[in-house]
Amino acid sequence: FFKQKTAYEIGVRLVGSEMCIRDRVAAYFGGQRTPLSGGNGKITRADVIHDKLFIECKLRKKHTVITLWDDTNVMAKREGKTPVVALCEKGRAGFWIMVHSDDLDKLS
Repeated sequence: FFKQKTAYEIGVRLVGSEMCIRDRVAAYFGGQRTPLSGGNGKITRADVIHDKLFIECKLRKKHTVITLWDDTNVMAKREGKTPVVALCEKGRAGFWIMVHSDDLDKLS
């Protein structure tokens, strides 16, 4: 027997999961989850209240860049190394660095 969930039941679970992620990210960076995210926030439009960082949390079933990280992780583990993905765009200065939060202490 399968009970079909209403949109409200699904929405509450998704919102709860997103809140949990925001709480964990906020704690990691020493911030506080914004009670109302996006345009509804009275302090910031970011998902986390922080003095110096604008932190945006995105919960998705799958992010394309994480597939790239997963592939890099497999190769790095074979060599006993910590995976780091550097993302660059043609014609744009600088780059973005992607490291899993569990590996940050290994970078110093």
